[in-house]
Amino acid sequence: MPSPEGTATPSGARGSADQRLRRGARPATTAPQPHDDRSRPHRIAIVGGGPGGLYTAALLKRLGPDREVTVYERNAPDDTFGFGVVLSDETLGGIEHADPVVYEALTAHFVRWDDIDVVHRNTRQTSGGHRFAALGRRRLLEILHDRCRDLGVDLRFRADAPPPDHLARTHDLVVAADGVHSATRERYRDTFRPHLTPHRCRYIWLAADFAFDAFRFEIAETEHGVMQLHGYPYAPDASTVIVEMREEVWRAAGFDALDETESTVRCAKIFAEALGGRPLRSNKSAWTTFRTLVTERWSHGNVVLLGDAAHTAHFSIGSGTKLAVEDALALVACLEERPTLQEALTAYEEERRPVVASTQRAAKASLEWFEDLERYLGQPPRQFAFNLLTRSRRVTHENLRLRDAGFTGEVEREFGCPPDTPPMFTPFRLRGLTLRNRVVVSPMDMYSATDGVPGDFHLVHLGARALGGAALVMTEMVCVSAEGRITPGCAGLYTGRQGRAWRRITDFVHDSAPGTAIGVQLGHSGRKGSTRLMWEGMDEPLPDGNWPLVAPSPLPYRPGGQTPRELSRAGLTDVREQFRSAAARAAGAGFDLLELHCAHGYLLSGFLSPLTNHRTDAYGGSLEKRLRFPLEVFDAVREVWPGERPMTVRVSATDWAEGGTSAEEAVAIARAFAAHGADAIDVSTGQVVAGERPEFGRSYQTPYADRIRHEAGVPVIAVGAISSWDDVNSLVLAGRTDLCALARPHLYDPHWTLHAAAEQGYDGPGAPWPAPYRAGSRPPRTGRTDAPRPRLTLRGPRQDV
Repeated sequence: MPSPEGTATPSGARGSADQRLRRGARPATTAPQPHDDRSRPHRIAIVGGGPGGLYTAALLKRLGPDREVTVYERNAPDDTFGFGVVLSDETLGGIEHADPVVYEALTAHFVRWDDIDVVHRNTRQTSGGHRFAALGRRRLLEILHDRCRDLGVDLRFRADAPPPDHLARTHDLVVAADGVHSATRERYRDTFRPHLTPHRCRYIWLAADFAFDAFRFEIAETEHGVMQLHGYPYAPDASTVIVEMREEVWRAAGFDALDETESTVRCAKIFAEALGGRPLRSNKSAWTTFRTLVTERWSHGNVVLLGDAAHTAHFSIGSGTKLAVEDALALVACLEERPTLQEALTAYEEERRPVVASTQRAAKASLEWFEDLERYLGQPPRQFAFNLLTRSRRVTHENLRLRDAGFTGEVEREFGCPPDTPPMFTPFRLRGLTLRNRVVVSPMDMYSATDGVPGDFHLVHLGARALGGAALVMTEMVCVSAEGRITPGCAGLYTGRQGRAWRRITDFVHDSAPGTAIGVQLGHSGRKGSTRLMWEGMDEPLPDGNWPLVAPSPLPYRPGGQTPRELSRAGLTDVREQFRSAAARAAGAGFDLLELHCAHGYLLSGFLSPLTNHRTDAYGGSLEKRLRFPLEVFDAVREVWPGERPMTVRVSATDWAEGGTSAEEAVAIARAFAAHGADAIDVSTGQVVAGERPEFGRSYQTPYADRIRHEAGVPVIAVGAISSWDDVNSLVLAGRTDLCALARPHLYDPHWTLHAAAEQGYDGPGAPWPAPYRAGSRPPRTGRTDAPRPRLTLRGPRQDV
């Protein structure tokens, strides 16, 4: 049951799978490629008669009428689970190109609609322009059954498939489309290496005998907790209804003690208003917990996984049917165009795995949003709806503006955007500093200082980005001592000469880019110091000239690396005073904001993480004790930092490693710094231990900022793979962050923010162009624009009535 999320598919020179099937694509070669006996399989067994297996069978038989294709389905033809299926325009386009007969049969039974309704605290918000198409799952199976029979596929219902080993020996190809509980996958578990991750909500599939007029999300705040309804029409007189809630809410409400009928009646009562008092009905419906399936391999010999047997994605973003149909298109296309079976199966996995992984990342963001739904209930109604619609980060501010400008405009007005002002160009205040927009140039180590002194490179680097429109430009991590450097090229603030060099830079920013703030990030490398410049070998020790390292505990960052000395009480005092002195120099150097670096495994971060702090004294053990020294440093810095100037703290909200900082601890850390006077938390993740396993993806760290903002009640800066102005607008308007810090986009384009304004047609006070640059404030023209435009549309002869 997807929301309006689109699924990107590879569209390189080869074209999509359906295009390749339609034109009978073959690899480009200088001579015909001979096929071995199994390259275009003749005898094929398909285990599982769901939509994915049936569509695969139909495509294979259509392209090879002489093939023997057998489908094994243990259920009866009219047995099915669930009710409706939603297919995107993209998926339908693939079906239309690959098999017009199936497409025409589907379209004859579709119900279509455009709107999404979000009902929250008796207020309904409607967003249009989303273009849905759905039909009953039973009808879909009937269409595919008829197509398979017409083509000559051998459909065997109420028939358990022979053992996988037997099928593999007696067939050229075995397609395992037998679902998330795939027996075929389990037989070869050691090869496929599946990973199932359970999640925190229970849900049940039901139906209502009327058609919703929109895709409906309704929130019920009950005495037991929050419950939600997902509903959509699949026939002129029927709708799918999914009821979902956290496990603890489900138990508190007593659903664990109810049977199928009792659960159905109870759900209808809870959502009586949404249903207009009508009953719900079930179909072998049971409460279940969604599990995300990831398999490390999709094929083994001549056995290949398809659909839910290979992967799952939460119903709130992507239908398993949609992914299975797209798998079928890709698999059959690769079988047709590759010279050997193994090459075909490898190509299939290479083509589909990135698409599926992207869908699963978006689905994870969506399901986690619903798991944590209670966090957002206090948002204004329109912002809540916008947040829900953009939860997966696939639907964005710009997507919604194009689909429904009226709805998006209402959200912006409720947020406080002046007319014609994108959310990213609204001001934000931190203590005595007002930032003119929501864009921050993130700290980026340049490793280009000499003896800790920033030079002409830093002036040009930071000055260029200050002229580029961002509200706040941050320095790299500026070290508080020579021993606290990461590399010999790191900048510092432990001498007067360094302070004077920084003053030269802040003066340039304030004089030449008025309205731009410049902030300094203070830190100490801890156990990650005395290493080579990044481009000479990141985190690798110096070949000579190393200096001794200190850390909370004597643990090297990497195997074979230098073991740091555990800081004594006297050493802790020395380091704290180094931070205090550096902060005083930073104030004298004219910085507008100071950030304390407590992330990425550097010294203060090392105290916070249980993976790097093994102390048994007052500075180790419980989170309260692990916080003690970082808070002492914060307090020392705050004492000498001018009261009107803000301070922020960068934290790693997760270590991406088992036993590391938990999400709950990250919130507690943020609360502790806020209680000591931090004005905002800069929320990063990881880089604490060398063996981390981060889950990279677009704006992948934002959920941690979102959680801290809502649960700790402190402003946050989101950072990490935020690359487009559309992302910034979306995150700010949804209330997931207050500021967005971007690093690499500003390396690519120092004037990223000004160009974002120009591309959105914005020329207001949130992004003023420096006077010498105003002539370039419009995007340059590219290519010829003066060609004559068509003025007349020629039609056939007029038919008078």
